[in-house]
Amino acid sequence: MYRFVEDKNFLKRAQNSCVKDLQELVHLLQEEGISSQFILVGSGGRNMVTQNENGDIDLDYNLLIQKCEDINDCQYLKETARKCLNKVMRKQNLRDVQDSTSSLTTYPCHFNDYPDIQFSMDVCIIAKDDDGNWYRLIHKKTGFADSDNYFWNQVPDSSEVSQKAAALKDNNLWEEVRGCYLDKKNLYLSRNDHNHPSFICYIEAVNEVYSRYKWTRRQ
Repeated sequence: MYRFVEDKNFLKRAQNSCVKDLQELVHLLQEEGISSQFILVGSGGRNMVTQNENGDIDLDYNLLIQKCEDINDCQYLKETARKCLNKVMRKQNLRDVQDSTSSLTTYPCHFNDYPDIQFSMDVCIIAKDDDGNWYRLIHKKTGFADSDNYFWNQVPDSSEVSQKAAALKDNNLWEEVRGCYLDKKNLYLSRNDHNHPSFICYIEAVNEVYSRYKWTRRQ
């Protein structure tokens, strides 16, 4: 079962390590004509990093594509991001990233003084339209690389998630969001459901808690 990571010192160091890698990734993508920025999942990462029992700690980031020559060339975007992130990993003598359906995942690593705690980074490539709707870049594998499908998948009920999260935070309801988020991650884990990554769980949690209080929140 998932639980929140409480070791703030470890989290700070792990996040700083990921940020350095992602900053280099953004720089490499810029050289390829792709403007982007990275965001820690969870409205700025408000104490929502989880760990499955004593397993590896996954730090979930979104890579927001801001500008490129063809936003609909999803295969080019995913492959370019994968190759650039591999360059970042290889500079540190680390293994190439894993390319899953909705993210790029680094292999676990650890700090010398934290040998028993391994962490990895999941990077979900996303985009946002003019109406504020969010999209995930999906790589649907067929078993034959030439037949794989790459496409943008709209995230349901995502257009106002930032505003809703801010309202919940302002009304001291963030602990309720965290609890709902954790419940959802564990629900999908129990179902062996890999179609609801952290980004989706977060949006669902914000919407669910917001719907409980939308008539009573402070103006």
